[in-house]
Amino acid sequence: MKQLRGAGVALITPFKEDGSVDVEALKKVVAFNIEGNIDYLVVLGTTAESVTLSKAEKELVMRTVEEVNAGTLPLVIGIGGNNTAALVEELRSADLSAYDAILSVSPYYNRPTQEGIYQHFAALSQASPLPIILYNVPGRTGSNMLPETVVRLAKKFDNIVAVKEACGNMVQVQELISTRPQGFLVLSGDDITALPTIVAGGDGVISVIGQVLPKEFSKMVHEGLRGNSKKAYGYHYKMQDGMKLIFEEGNPAGIKVIFEYLGLANANVRLPLITASDALKHRIVSFMESMIRIPA
Repeated sequence: MKQLRGAGVALITPFKEDGSVDVEALKKVVAFNIEGNIDYLVVLGTTAESVTLSKAEKELVMRTVEEVNAGTLPLVIGIGGNNTAALVEELRSADLSAYDAILSVSPYYNRPTQEGIYQHFAALSQASPLPIILYNVPGRTGSNMLPETVVRLAKKFDNIVAVKEACGNMVQVQELISTRPQGFLVLSGDDITALPTIVAGGDGVISVIGQVLPKEFSKMVHEGLRGNSKKAYGYHYKMQDGMKLIFEEGNPAGIKVIFEYLGLANANVRLPLITASDALKHRIVSFMESMIRIPA
């Protein structure tokens, strides 16, 4: 799946003041990323606040992104959760004709064993019409999908083609890279570890901050993949403070502050998330102002 190498971004879902999906803002966000040289778009990931969207709203988001993208970039759709049977049914019934792959998070809250995680993704693999990207994010799910489980799945199922790894542990990332089967992609799930993962032999990232700094972020990723680590780290260090700031009060509260600063969407989020504090907004805006002052 070469089209999944590079800089992917997990798109937000913009909301109007009344809490409804802001379709026009979403169109602007998608166009901004296409113009910014991002490699592919992830729709309805966790950054999209997908767990708070109704089925009708999810359809609206999907069709809006499809319309604006118009086949320009590969599209990945987030279909994950902790009810295996429900996900199997969704994979069998959904119209995924516009998408190139599925991103599916390891089951959260249930905290399954490694065998439970394996059997969950085995069931999804057998039902999926598209290649699957596994998503490991222990800080949110409550369980860590270990490298041996990922490798076992990758070797057994041809349509399990990549992992988005957000464990935050570079030793685990390096173990994954060194033991994966040929052609299986290791993608960073944390902005701060994106470049270290690439330098270690990984294949890219599914990013949050990349969608507001698409030109700078894609340059960092592409230079890293070309082996120009010194130049790539130049971009990394410019964006490093922002990578930390946007997660201080939860995702996507922080990244939406930047979208508001850019005039593309407002900062509204849905409960149980709340908008970023004034103090954090000030620091994020200061970061963005500093980015403008730094030559590309």
